[in-house]
Amino acid sequence: MEKALAGIRILDMTHVQAGPTASQLMAWLGADVIKFEPPAGDATRGQLRDVPNADSLYFTMLNCNKRSIVVNMKSDAGKEVFVELLKNCDVIMENFGPGVLDRFGFTWDKIHDINPAIVMGSIKGFGSSGPYAEFKAYENVAQAMGGSMSTTGFDDGPPLVTGAQIGDSGTGLHLVIGLLAALQARNRTGRGQYVEVAMMDSVMNLCRVKFRDHQRLTRGPMPEYSIPTEGRHATPRSGNDSGGGQLGNAVKCKPGGPNDYIYVVVQEAVWNALAQHMGGDALVQDPRFATIGERRKNQGVMWDMLNKFASQFTKREFMAVLNEMDVPCGPIMSTEDLANDEHVKLRDMYVELDHPTRGTWYNVGMPIKLSDNHVKIERSPLLGEHTDNVLGDVLGWDAAKIEAHRSAGAFSK
Repeated sequence: MEKALAGIRILDMTHVQAGPTASQLMAWLGADVIKFEPPAGDATRGQLRDVPNADSLYFTMLNCNKRSIVVNMKSDAGKEVFVELLKNCDVIMENFGPGVLDRFGFTWDKIHDINPAIVMGSIKGFGSSGPYAEFKAYENVAQAMGGSMSTTGFDDGPPLVTGAQIGDSGTGLHLVIGLLAALQARNRTGRGQYVEVAMMDSVMNLCRVKFRDHQRLTRGPMPEYSIPTEGRHATPRSGNDSGGGQLGNAVKCKPGGPNDYIYVVVQEAVWNALAQHMGGDALVQDPRFATIGERRKNQGVMWDMLNKFASQFTKREFMAVLNEMDVPCGPIMSTEDLANDEHVKLRDMYVELDHPTRGTWYNVGMPIKLSDNHVKIERSPLLGEHTDNVLGDVLGWDAAKIEAHRSAGAFSK
């Protein structure tokens, strides 16, 4: 069975979310990912723990298909293990705070000297250069400073974080792209390189269309927004407006619960059919909605009409009505909806796994589908579960050598 990244070995020193997201995707693409942990383990093993004495879901959902080795980098014996693994890996990944790995004596130049072919992936909050380089960053800090929060929410309310983890997991996706590019370059040159991704930069990239609108503001108002944009100098928060060429918004359905909504895009091509269904010939011929320009001017009235019409349907019923007219739409899916959705199950996007200490749990599946990448999703490793296995398999050490390093403090505090 083929694995897309078969033969690629990754030394994964990342922790929490951004880095483990990237290395888990690489593992699901077939890479051999060795999770290199300190004796205390990744901090998320114990964070938000829901089962006593078991690794948390925060950890298990980000560390599938990896082998765990415990190494004490504060000991000389541990550093020796690290160096030997560097010589036998294709990629090293880290998301420590600024200067942490340097203080252990392993700058990029040093790592590159040890293994000129290795690719190093590094995630920082704000990058290794610039006035913000030494600042600490977390998910919501990245959203705040990358442009997401200022453009999320309603104009008369506070800026909001998005539920999607674009600061952490979004940065992890960007790192995977960079690592794959660096590995492809190595195929030509034989040399590795340093790949850096900053959380702030990644959020800015994901907010690209908001910077499109930032520049459009200098040309005049933006009629697709349901709020006034005249005189604005920054892209505003626009609620659930589509913000694109076609009008879109969330429409409330019965019975009126917090997620009883459907998102509807009113394309120019579907307006007549939709108007006929809602209000007959009178609405089709209403000059307030005759063109997309007029609908933009009067979109508040249009959305009020759509909300009134939708109130007689559940979101699934209204989806069926709209699909008959080829109106682009989709129900607002809660986590409960998605966890029980047949489409999600058929796509292997909510996968049941077993764990020796926490029992049955579910993980979000692999979102990237390759026709010839056959990697079964496997549970996350226990702390240090594969220490001896990795030393024997990767370094070829026998039991006596492993024990000698254990006695010298390589694997414990």
